[in-house]
Amino acid sequence: MNSNSRKLVFFIVLVALAWFAYIYMIKPANAAITQQRSQINTKIAKLAELEKLSFAADDAGRQLAKLSDAVQFFRDKLPPESEIHKVLESITLIAQKQGLNCDDITALKSKVCNGYIEQPLKMELNGSFQAFYQFLIEIEKLQRIINIGELELKKDINDASKINSSMTISIFFSN
Repeated sequence: MNSNSRKLVFFIVLVALAWFAYIYMIKPANAAITQQRSQINTKIAKLAELEKLSFAADDAGRQLAKLSDAVQFFRDKLPPESEIHKVLESITLIAQKQGLNCDDITALKSKVCNGYIEQPLKMELNGSFQAFYQFLIEIEKLQRIINIGELELKKDINDASKINSSMTISIFFSN
């Protein structure tokens, strides 16, 4: 066999070897790599989704903690119903401290709501406007939830520097 035909046979064997290597080794390896890449991408997507859900769960936990703190804050401002006399005493002491005369305090019908009780009180006070104004400021500073629903101010007929007030104060209690 001459040198050119040997080279041709050797070249054909090399091309056939490369072709068989591609068909039986490289092509299956590339298919396996593509499949593994798609699995990895799927797992990365699931991991990103899990991370979002984890963040949402953490955020929900923080929101729940904030809400429970808010509920506790308002529960602290709602005394038990048995302490109505203490709240009423503090209101009358504030009125006396400001120099107001408390003519009448009448308990109206209480309203039972979801989780709390509203006890409205009708109060009649008289004194100077400045004292009444300071009374309202002090009531606002109390550590209890109190609502002034109705307020009526009138000048005193006998003394122009005095006022007569009639108001409905609602005190809230835990149920």
